[in-house]
Amino acid sequence: MKQNPTPNSFKAWVLAARPKTLTAASVPVLVGGALAYIYGHWQTIPFLLCLLFAYLMQIDANFINDLYDFLKGSDREDRLGPERACAQGWITVPAMKKGILITTLLAGCCGLYLLVYSGWEMIPVGLACILFAFLYTAGPYPLAYHGWGDVLVLVFFGFVPVGCTYYVMGHGWNTAVTMGALACGLTIDTLLMVNNFRDRDQDRQSGKKTLVVRLGAKAGLILYFLLGLAACWCCFYFISLGKPLAAILPQIYLLPHILTTMKMARIHQGKALNAILGETSRNILIFGMLLTIGLAL
Repeated sequence: MKQNPTPNSFKAWVLAARPKTLTAASVPVLVGGALAYIYGHWQTIPFLLCLLFAYLMQIDANFINDLYDFLKGSDREDRLGPERACAQGWITVPAMKKGILITTLLAGCCGLYLLVYSGWEMIPVGLACILFAFLYTAGPYPLAYHGWGDVLVLVFFGFVPVGCTYYVMGHGWNTAVTMGALACGLTIDTLLMVNNFRDRDQDRQSGKKTLVVRLGAKAGLILYFLLGLAACWCCFYFISLGKPLAAILPQIYLLPHILTTMKMARIHQGKALNAILGETSRNILIFGMLLTIGLAL
């Protein structure tokens, strides 16, 4: 029998942080760093600070999402996804609020240190990261409940982390950064898509108007596949930079992506789709590593 962690214990906080989601935070920073490297702008300390900021913001967003989904009643007894800390009683509401405050402050401190390398122009970007981490599920108009989740993933797991990681080191932006950011955002959105595909019935009952709720399960499955395919197509741009491996290697990702899509179609609904969540996270890491290696070689 599975033993629940002691409320507010270290183990409970680790579970609440959802370490498996840090893959999605790592990939765009790796790609942004690889782009800085090929243009001769690589700096180790700024890169590590970008990675730390990404991790802190991901954990912060996880805490916020956990708390406000619980307060809004979205994490009901019929929840299909992985267990949530507040809903399971692992973390109390007052403790989670303190945790959110601490992670937000830590991310803010990390962001301030990054200003040494990037300049004051990055302040609005840092503030936007923190603001939208809250607006995703909190406030009078939670963006996740109105179908904006996929757009936010494209922006905050694509353009912001890839672009800002590059900018912190290279103080500029180019088409390669745009294409790398687009590729990352599209790939990482597959993670949100499978979540929404699994939760479509519960989301409909909770008033969450995700793309899958709006368009239907079949459209969600097709979109899941097309997101990964489009990400791979973006990589063909790097041939023009004399980086053919950055175009060829990411195509290997299509094999596990296709197999996962087929498995997702077979399972179709229920808790068994959590296996697809794990496979999707693995596939994102494969894509990110292949693109990073292709750019660096």
